[in-house]
Amino acid sequence: MLIINADDYGRSRPETEAALACFLAGGITSVSAMVFMTDSQRAAEVAREHKLPVGLHLNLSQSYEVPVSAAAAAAHERIIHFLAGGKYAVLLYHPGLRRDFKEVYQIQSDEFVRLYGQSPTHVDGHHHRHLCANMLIDEVIPRGQRVRRNFTFWPGEKGWVNRAYRRLSDRWLARRYRLTDYLFNLSDCLGEGTLARVLGLAGSATVELETHPNREAERILLTSEDFRRMRGDKL
Repeated sequence: MLIINADDYGRSRPETEAALACFLAGGITSVSAMVFMTDSQRAAEVAREHKLPVGLHLNLSQSYEVPVSAAAAAAHERIIHFLAGGKYAVLLYHPGLRRDFKEVYQIQSDEFVRLYGQSPTHVDGHHHRHLCANMLIDEVIPRGQRVRRNFTFWPGEKGWVNRAYRRLSDRWLARRYRLTDYLFNLSDCLGEGTLARVLGLAGSATVELETHPNREAERILLTSEDFRRMRGDKL
């Protein structure tokens, strides 16, 4: 089974429109929506109109662009500042931010339900920050939810320490959440033969292909007849 998911839905009008064009062309199967952003309200109306499956694209890295309460904005900004503190900040647990992480997740989840009239089909994170230590250790996302796993890399693509950490993290996630078997980024699969290799896995496993249709090369591929032929009946 192949899941083709477009990130950053609702962040801006161009990103929303690019994702919608790919969905109408049969190039994607779902989107992950950001809330409290420039196009969040309109994007929800568009999604309902076109019966577009939508998950929550949890935002822990970019400031809100529409008004929220002062307390909610401050909690969000504290998290952003902490996670932007260095390359390995996502691996560090900050006990002083426990309440902030829970409150930020809850306010974004509640806003999603307000906009879309239903719970998200899945949860992932802007820049994959939903996999930071505070989110995982405190199990901020309710158990049983469909959650995006770590990226899958072929042998030799990353160092063994990196791959070992991702495997351990995914095992931890699998005991609490529903995961796909593999996750790839479309931009990393545009090379000759790589995309066909990924699509081949979908014949016997559940594969998620993360996309950003606002990038021209990805949008052109996703709306092409060649791509529809390549993916066949794996959706």
